[in-house]
Amino acid sequence: MAYTNSPLVVYTNLSPNHSGQRTHSIDRITPHCVVGQLSAESICGCFISPSRQASCNYGIGKDGRVSLCVEEKNRSWCSSSAANDQRAITIECASDRNHPYAMNSAVYTSLIKLCTDICKRNGKTKLLWLGDKNKTLNYAPAANEMVLTVHRWYANKSCPGDWLYSRLGDLAAKVTAALGTSNTLTGLQATSLKGMEPAEVVAKVAPLFTANQMQSGILASVSLAQFILESGYGKSELAQNANNCFGMKSSLSGNSWSGSVWDGHSVYTMKTGEQNTDGSYETVTADFRKYSSIEDSIADHSAYLLGAMNGSKKRYEGLAGCTDYKKAAQVIKDGGYATSLDYVQNICRVIEQWNLTQYDVAVATTPTTALYRVRKSWSDAASQKGAFRDLSNAKACAHKNLGYSVYDENGKVVYSTSTAFQPYTVRVSISDLRIRKGPGTNYGSRGFTGKGVFTIVAEATGKGASKWGLLKSYANKRDGWISLDYAKKV
Repeated sequence: MAYTNSPLVVYTNLSPNHSGQRTHSIDRITPHCVVGQLSAESICGCFISPSRQASCNYGIGKDGRVSLCVEEKNRSWCSSSAANDQRAITIECASDRNHPYAMNSAVYTSLIKLCTDICKRNGKTKLLWLGDKNKTLNYAPAANEMVLTVHRWYANKSCPGDWLYSRLGDLAAKVTAALGTSNTLTGLQATSLKGMEPAEVVAKVAPLFTANQMQSGILASVSLAQFILESGYGKSELAQNANNCFGMKSSLSGNSWSGSVWDGHSVYTMKTGEQNTDGSYETVTADFRKYSSIEDSIADHSAYLLGAMNGSKKRYEGLAGCTDYKKAAQVIKDGGYATSLDYVQNICRVIEQWNLTQYDVAVATTPTTALYRVRKSWSDAASQKGAFRDLSNAKACAHKNLGYSVYDENGKVVYSTSTAFQPYTVRVSISDLRIRKGPGTNYGSRGFTGKGVFTIVAEATGKGASKWGLLKSYANKRDGWISLDYAKKV
């Protein structure tokens, strides 16, 4: 391809420290903190001496001016990874000298503009921040996608500093918006849930939690139950005004965990009740995180549970990969997530009430060398959303794009999603078909249907039948299920 350089450059001083022309197309951007409030000229000056054995493609000075140190066509020496530098545009940004290496608004604004320009000139319409090293390095970007990576993934360094690291989700969103493309990884607003019945809310958001489990390893049933409890089915004041569905405050465990998608400054202030150890309650005023979507709220919640520290130990150790929802709920409570003394019991009650374990999945953890492609059909290559080495990542992508399937290298469907569940009617020809409070013979009885035609609004597997159907008249509390083995679809 023909390489170009950014027209935003106001100063050029090319470093000899590079490896010549790239051997990989540009599909990554790696922003760094230069650890000093340097000018654009000074950043270039850092890399002029061959003995320095380091360089970058662009520098952004403390006043927001952009300099060119290594042309885009060439691989810089910047991120402690030859493989990353071969495909990444690297950018050194003026910052404070001390942790968290904050950058001023002029630098951050220029970084947004420069990343937008890099994407445009390289034919990209999206900038993605996946927030996790393994997920990112196993992700094969689509032709129109650019991916953010960071220096700390390749060396024992804090670069780009926690200030910028916590804003990479915001950076990706702003660049994608400037490119005129909506970010498919986000979008559902809590306000859209306001007029829905609880059963409708559960059906609407459940796929988001299944997809999240595929990426995080946290049981979908547990996270979904937390969502229900913490946000009142997405209808709480905090959810409606801030898309914050888990009561995430602006300050949690020192904000030191990795993978946070919160922009670091958007907050919603409100009064909240907290329970003391003696059972009494008190009202406090606190700042809570404000998110752009429910998806971001879910992602940040999981990042916190996976990465929050308590001293030298993880606060919620053992949560990822736990397959027992009762144990997982106890881990969350023991880590100090909630002040309610009945939190574990409440989580389990909600899971059992809505049969939320039906949304749990077995997460694949072993990557493969093959590429899994997410498309509407194998022949429709133009519809492809991405190609992944990790099957779990491909499944997560499919879950976010209803009607899409995952195909292996040979075009065989290995995973498929369906559109939203479509209610249907069944005829019951026996008078003693029992209605159960849940999908299984291990649930209590609510009586019998009698003969007639009934509407099924959901399906589930459970003890005593090949498949159970939820009756429409019991949809609100999801507590009226029949065995479909004794019903005929009409």
